[in-house]
Amino acid sequence: MLTKLNRKHAGFTLVEIMIVVAIIALLAAIAVPGFLRARKRSQASKILNDLRMIDAAVDQYAIETNRTTGNTVGTADWTKYVKKDSILYNTGANLFGTAYGAQTVDTIPQVQAADYAVLSDVASTGFWSPYGP
Repeated sequence: MLTKLNRKHAGFTLVEIMIVVAIIALLAAIAVPGFLRARKRSQASKILNDLRMIDAAVDQYAIETNRTTGNTVGTADWTKYVKKDSILYNTGANLFGTAYGAQTVDTIPQVQAADYAVLSDVASTGFWSPYGP
């Protein structure tokens, strides 16, 4: 019976476990908004890069087909000049599913209004220049 009383009980108390869980929850509450903001910022960067690629693709199409300023270039035509098997090549749309549509030679493509509204909290007007509203 004496050996039973002298034995140490290893383990954590309920209070200790609750403190650890509270600390983890606090760290998560601090970190999650930063991750969400970084995700939205990377989406905005992806759309901006898509607009740059579209601009270059339309210019390349215009040069190879002798199009002049103001001519309209259909989506099927300019998508041939972007990276094969990319989302932009396959769909002609951005990561939100918004189609870029036909473009005009020597006119800078603009960010869609709906996409700008979604991303305006992480990407202001200066971010989109010269592709912005």
